[in-house]
Amino acid sequence: MQGVGFRPFIFNLAKTHQLVGWVRNSAAGVDIELDGAQHTLETFIQDIKTQAPPLSKIDEFTIGWIPPQGFQTFEIVHSTDDPNAFVPISPDVTICEDCLAELFNPQDHRYRYPFINCTNCGPRFTIIKEIPYDRPFTTMASFELCPTCRAEYEDPSNRRFHAQPVACPNCGPHIWLENSGSEEILAEKEAALQLAREMLKAGKIVAIKGLGGFHLACDATNPAAVETLRRRKLRVDKPFAVMCPTIEDIKTYCQLSDFEEQLVLSRERPIVIVPQKANNAIAEQVAPGQSTLGVMLPYTPLHALLLEPAENFPTALVMTSGNLSEEPITTTNQAARQHLSPLADALLLHNREIYIRCDDSVMRAAPPNPIPAIYALRRSRGYAPFPLLTQWRMPSILAAGAELKNTFCLTKEKYAFLSHHIGDLENYETLQSLEHGVKHFEKLFRITPEVIAYDLHPNYMATRYAQQRATQENLPAFGIQHHHAHIAACMAENRIPSQESVIGISFDGTGYGTDGTIWGGEVLLSGYQSFERALHLKPIPLPGGDTATKEPWRFALSWMLAAGHSLEEAQNFFPEIPPASLEMVAHQIKSGINAPLTSSMGRLFDAVAALVGIRHQVNYEAQAAIELEQIVYTQEDGTYPFTITGKIIDPIPMMNQLIADRYNKIPQSTIAAKFHNTIAAITLAASTQLRDTTSLNRVALSGGVWQNMVLLEKSIQKLSDSKFKILLHKDIPANDGGLALGQAIIAYHTMIH
Repeated sequence: MQGVGFRPFIFNLAKTHQLVGWVRNSAAGVDIELDGAQHTLETFIQDIKTQAPPLSKIDEFTIGWIPPQGFQTFEIVHSTDDPNAFVPISPDVTICEDCLAELFNPQDHRYRYPFINCTNCGPRFTIIKEIPYDRPFTTMASFELCPTCRAEYEDPSNRRFHAQPVACPNCGPHIWLENSGSEEILAEKEAALQLAREMLKAGKIVAIKGLGGFHLACDATNPAAVETLRRRKLRVDKPFAVMCPTIEDIKTYCQLSDFEEQLVLSRERPIVIVPQKANNAIAEQVAPGQSTLGVMLPYTPLHALLLEPAENFPTALVMTSGNLSEEPITTTNQAARQHLSPLADALLLHNREIYIRCDDSVMRAAPPNPIPAIYALRRSRGYAPFPLLTQWRMPSILAAGAELKNTFCLTKEKYAFLSHHIGDLENYETLQSLEHGVKHFEKLFRITPEVIAYDLHPNYMATRYAQQRATQENLPAFGIQHHHAHIAACMAENRIPSQESVIGISFDGTGYGTDGTIWGGEVLLSGYQSFERALHLKPIPLPGGDTATKEPWRFALSWMLAAGHSLEEAQNFFPEIPPASLEMVAHQIKSGINAPLTSSMGRLFDAVAALVGIRHQVNYEAQAAIELEQIVYTQEDGTYPFTITGKIIDPIPMMNQLIADRYNKIPQSTIAAKFHNTIAAITLAASTQLRDTTSLNRVALSGGVWQNMVLLEKSIQKLSDSKFKILLHKDIPANDGGLALGQAIIAYHTMIH
């Protein structure tokens, strides 16, 4: 890994052992050549492995013995570049403790400098244009080092030796505050910081240029400020993330387990979803209808300065992506002036260019299995572009990912480079972000795709992009079934060997099936090369197609009619829906016009949320299901009936009993709990049936529905009690953000067979 202080570490270690020779970066890693006694060299090699810098990661260690070369000293020599070789790039991690101490030390010449850094922190990925990772190939190239910074940069004993972003107030980037809409500079440097803080304290909204893009910030304890931000950003209910100055501040608002605390404090500094404390001071508008909160700590010096504790200054700021809903996060000053001025009262800008956008990562703790583990919801800043080390030496494959929560994957030899979060490919701007990201990874990691993989859905922008590239470049291309890709990604992350298979439970919203229908409640017998659709949820019409994802009452009506209930009964369940609309949708269902069949488990959750009376229309993806999860009465252990006949998992008995419970005024929380218990029971019943017929004992859980922690925990418990080996995602999202990895792995195994 380049840019993590490895060469100065080797330099100082060689001096300690009184060895002579040289060390250098190359495009393929780090090369070292030494003269010395064999026992000293062997001790030196062992020390490399045990004492390496905190951000370094050694994937391969190759040693060869040669005759003495007659070296007189030990030197760090210039980098070499091989156009065919590559080395992984370090992600952007948090400011290190040494830099943080200097930042607030009045005696330090970088005191309160918002861009303080060293080789133990960053930035890296968001400023790198090319490799080897040297300053001319970063967005710091235009900032000429002053004598003080130059001396540190060239001193192998200094932790800023060859820290490419190194700078100080005399030679580096600076901040300023602009009035929204006018480009009037209100203040610069420290004065800009203090004025921004005053505005935040006064309930204003400030757009802040960060590491991988802009944030929109306001006081998270001020309901009016949060409501204003929602109205301007066109984000009705979807929760905002919150940044607090210290872990102690987070604990005043939230309940953290030891593992969650470690995750919040980790060097990746993700947003972590944790339970809120009752009656805390965070405005209800931050996370409407939620019992959880997404929290994070400052991870750049600018954030640390901005949230510096002071009397009457908020101890929690909303930090949400700087964009209008559904657009990519803004990265340039000019784009911020154009797009964020209507959303913010002021813009806190700086003149260090962001080369590649990178959203915050979102993580949570998975239920113990057998111990708590990280559970990625969005893998981006702090983690990407760090690669997955696979079991295979693969050709260069480009996997384009899915439509929602898009990431792409590029493979080279044993590495799978899963990209940062691109977003939902619902507009041209996000497609451009995908194309730019792919080109950047190809350049950074010296990858020229030999094979293309894509989702089977013919209308996905990612699919069309992949097919066009395959045609233009005359490359073999493989269409990969959506749910097979989910399970393959989970298998690969858990290092399942090529020849083995698992029971794959792939529950999500929608995925294009091999039969042309919409799948989503799938139980697969899955290897890497192929799969069998062993069981699936009963397919019923999805009236209005994508419209039903925004109006869950439509699919609820479909299930009611499928279960034999009348339109008149439905009108009792949905009194606020005009009768004419109910009649129109009922006609769609019966005629099949614009009502494709689906086995979607995600849409079943939506339908139940509507039937229970939680939500008939949604403002963001999976809102109904999320709010249904929030109300579960955890002490309820009852279930509803269901049947498995042939390949069909039929929840109609459940729907009839659930509807009866609604008529009998059973509490919503009890119905929600019994529904979740039933889906966990279906998971166990399906797994047990397939184990009995195949002897497979490993169950892989993948797909966006498995982000539901209540369902995940109940299913893990049932499967564990029945002695199944459970495969969960950890670093790779279970949702469509992990799909590209599965696509690439399947394409590879298809090629070699």
